[in-house]
Amino acid sequence: MTATLLPWLKFAVCAALIGLAGPALTRYGDVIARLTGLSRSWVGLVLLATATSLPELFTGLSAVTIADAPNIAVGDALGSCVFNLVMLVLLDELSRGEPMYRRIDQGHILTAGFGVILIGAVGAFLLLSQSALGFQVLHISGYTLFIIAIYFVAMRAAFTYERRMRPPPGLAKVEGGISLRTAVLRYVGAASVVAIAGSWLPFIGQDIAETMGWKTTFVGTLLIAGATSMPELVVTVSALRLRAVDLAIGNLLGSNLFDILIVAADDLAYRKGPLLQAVSPAHAITAFAAAIMTGIFIVAMLYKPETRLVGAISWVSLSLLVVYLASAYAVFLLGH
Repeated sequence: MTATLLPWLKFAVCAALIGLAGPALTRYGDVIARLTGLSRSWVGLVLLATATSLPELFTGLSAVTIADAPNIAVGDALGSCVFNLVMLVLLDELSRGEPMYRRIDQGHILTAGFGVILIGAVGAFLLLSQSALGFQVLHISGYTLFIIAIYFVAMRAAFTYERRMRPPPGLAKVEGGISLRTAVLRYVGAASVVAIAGSWLPFIGQDIAETMGWKTTFVGTLLIAGATSMPELVVTVSALRLRAVDLAIGNLLGSNLFDILIVAADDLAYRKGPLLQAVSPAHAITAFAAAIMTGIFIVAMLYKPETRLVGAISWVSLSLLVVYLASAYAVFLLGH
């Protein structure tokens, strides 16, 4: 019994550390936005998304270099994408006043569009890598170079759009008694806690998989991805309390873009050959599910639904949940 509970206790401690750092990331990210004149959407897309995705980065690098668990690395990155999109359901349910999709900045459609391109491309690249169409440069997949290029094109496009739509206002020196230097230092401190806890997760994931007899593909996609998405969850709820819904949405969509870049980073670190050749093709199901869920978000942004089914849940949230649950069940059956 003790041997069974110990991995779960470690998992709980790790998840708690990640969760506690989330409110600090949100608060000081918002302060940095105000002091620098950057919009909440941009801070969420770049600053918060990078920080809250550090667990996925460290988990992935640890999984492919030390734990030799490529399925956990790829499952964590892609599983985190669908987890982030499921959090839109939480945001929608907590926004019982004015419908959420009527309050969100239209600029998020640009980020979501790039999300569909990047996530869908990874799903296709994964299947191609395991066929005769796979190719490599040194020890990495040739497709990894395309992932990196598309990511930086997306960041450049988002920056150009933001600058075109919102000229920077005058800058402040202090916000709420906190200077920019203090805000940055506290932000870095919270991000460090997230990074350290994240590097511990792949080993815990392997322990749980072995103890419970579960497949590593399933563990990476659901359990580890759920834990490494804890910062996004805490940041999302904290941002909503600050009435900064664009900060939350920018963080979720930006995290998805960064998670795909993490797949490329994991491939660079994996020395045994192209990473996408070494993992289960079932991960493509998760990638395509995330692309479909992002497409649903884009439709909701343009259609701006108001009605709720039986007065409880919108058709957008229901659609997101159905796609998520169906993909999780398929990965459980087909993964290894």
